[in-house]
Amino acid sequence: MAPAMPVPADGIARFTMDKHIQGDLDAISHGEMLSGGDPKLGAAGYVAIERVTGTLAGKAGSFALQQSATMDKSGAKPTVLVVPGSGTGQLAAVSGTFTIRQEHGQHYHDFDYQLSEPASLRPN
Repeated sequence: MAPAMPVPADGIARFTMDKHIQGDLDAISHGEMLSGGDPKLGAAGYVAIERVTGTLAGKAGSFALQQSATMDKSGAKPTVLVVPGSGTGQLAAVSGTFTIRQEHGQHYHDFDYQLSEPASLRPN
């Protein structure tokens, strides 16, 4: 993560994200995040979109992830979803959610995914 300019407004920060993901998903990711609030005081929120490119279960392609989270004295409440319709290549019909875990200062993701469209989304 690195600060990015220009800052959109007073009290809002902007960051670029570059990640390398390893596991069933072997990929690189690039994206942008906007945040507000004061994380040092334990009260903040962010939204982010990132493009993930690589292989998932041996299938090649890319997809977008949408993240949003808030945190307050009760803790963090993140949501990370595959953006519907964003998949390409062999990942064109990917769907799913990421769960973010923090352990020993590191971020880990558990990815619950499907590689085909659920029947309710298939055209008739």
